[in-house]
Amino acid sequence: MSEKDPDAGSLSRWVAVSYILVLFFMALTGFGQMPIYNRYYMSDIPGLGWLADFYITRNIHYVGAVMMIGLSFYVAFDFILSKRPHVKLNPSGWARAVLLTAIGISGVLVVIKNFPYVHFSDGFIIVLDLFHLTVAVALLTTNLVCLIAKKKWATAR
Repeated sequence: MSEKDPDAGSLSRWVAVSYILVLFFMALTGFGQMPIYNRYYMSDIPGLGWLADFYITRNIHYVGAVMMIGLSFYVAFDFILSKRPHVKLNPSGWARAVLLTAIGISGVLVVIKNFPYVHFSDGFIIVLDLFHLTVAVALLTTNLVCLIAKKKWATAR
């Protein structure tokens, strides 16, 4: 993260671009789990018919979740093992980290709920789905606000 490390900028760009792309596809396919693309005829746009297919969007969402988990662990371990003495998380970074963690935990519970011999109560499933959706929207909103306000995840100590 120092000025002398020429790879630090490219690594940060690589992580940022990966995060944005994965977040975009996670949001796109996550909302695809609801029938909004078919209901509002967005899937009728040439090339976007796959958005109305639940199984395609679910599988892309699962692949994106694996990529997001991998990226999150990579950044967390990189921060803890090498950058922590030089960098600290901002309040905006903490907020986004907490929201990502909440999405991850609720997402894992949603996947577990889909196993054939796992039974959660109907009320718990509704609360879990609404919580997952609400936290996802909160993360997207937080990221947008931080982008507009030019708030970074971390600053130098």
